[in-house]
Amino acid sequence: MQLSKSQYKQMYQEASKNSPSYLNIPKAFIIGGIICLLGEAISRAYTEAGLSRETASIWTSVTLIFISALLTALRIYPKIAKHGGAGTLVPITGFANSVVSPAIEFKSEGWILGLGAKIFIICGPVILYGTSASIIYGFIYYIFGMFSA
Repeated sequence: MQLSKSQYKQMYQEASKNSPSYLNIPKAFIIGGIICLLGEAISRAYTEAGLSRETASIWTSVTLIFISALLTALRIYPKIAKHGGAGTLVPITGFANSVVSPAIEFKSEGWILGLGAKIFIICGPVILYGTSASIIYGFIYYIFGMFSA
């Protein structure tokens, strides 16, 4: 099928309509803020239960990841993300959602080729480059530590 330049331009303009940023930015800010507020409330609850601040922070991250994965599995998180946009992607909950979503979507392909392989589609590069960057950073930190001692 050959498209003329005018047909292509029309298709392009229809496909790339600007979203109303005057609505999307505040919604992302509010929903992202609610997620962070929830994290702070969980952290304070753990601290008041007697955990140290560091341990409470770790358990807060684990709890937020669990809640995000659960809401993704129940198909609730995508509905929140539809309205929250980047407000749901930036916090740790967005990363958990990106891990769980492909696993749910490809579950029908079986445990190995579906769930096992597809779970790392989105988070795999993040884990790979994050780990590589931390190794390089640690090496540089070690080298500079040798000279400053």
